[in-house]
Amino acid sequence: MLSFRASTQVTSPAAVEGRESLQKIYHLLEAKGFQTRMEGVGLLLDLCKTSPQLISSNIVQIFDYFLLRINDSHKKVKQKALEVLAEIIGLLEDALNPVMVRLVEGITKNLNSKDPGVHAAAVNALNKSIAHLELSHQWSQLSGEALLDVTERITVLVEWVYARSPEVVQRYALPVLWSCLENKALPVRSANVCAVVTKLACALCEVMGTQLIRCAESKPPHVQENLSSLLGW
Repeated sequence: MLSFRASTQVTSPAAVEGRESLQKIYHLLEAKGFQTRMEGVGLLLDLCKTSPQLISSNIVQIFDYFLLRINDSHKKVKQKALEVLAEIIGLLEDALNPVMVRLVEGITKNLNSKDPGVHAAAVNALNKSIAHLELSHQWSQLSGEALLDVTERITVLVEWVYARSPEVVQRYALPVLWSCLENKALPVRSANVCAVVTKLACALCEVMGTQLIRCAESKPPHVQENLSSLLGW
């Protein structure tokens, strides 16, 4: 006769509390009332301080909600989210890597805001982000679909970041361009490969001018040829 031993999965109080905290954040961040959404932004900051591991372990899902508040329809929510983001970057550091490019992309959409509070908060958040992006050298090691995804996002950021910190663009955007021109993206079966790489090359050419040519001179001949072909030089 076979005997079966019943097994009971025990969930720790800390795990239960963590799930409840996350659900509360999600609920608050997508609430209809702007004051409630602001409360959600504040709660996220508190948890980044008190439970950074919880936030880090669920970073992608949490920031799917939080990114909406960076571009909230209510300027008070938007400003608070940007101000909180500047603090969060310093608290979570490398844990933000999976969402960092999306965050900076969201920040740049607010740099043209006519509201002085939103604009100032966006500038501060961008400056904090730039300092973090300097550490993201691993982007230059990407290939294939991941490289294309990063390339599309970086293109959006080049103009804004270069105006404030050109050395950062040269440090993290140029390696991505060189990676593309070294054919690392070409194995991807996508008709958009050339278009994506061309947009990045044109964006860099727009802000760097002839300096881009000088930077390319240190690269292999086929990289220089690919760049010239894309830009029509």
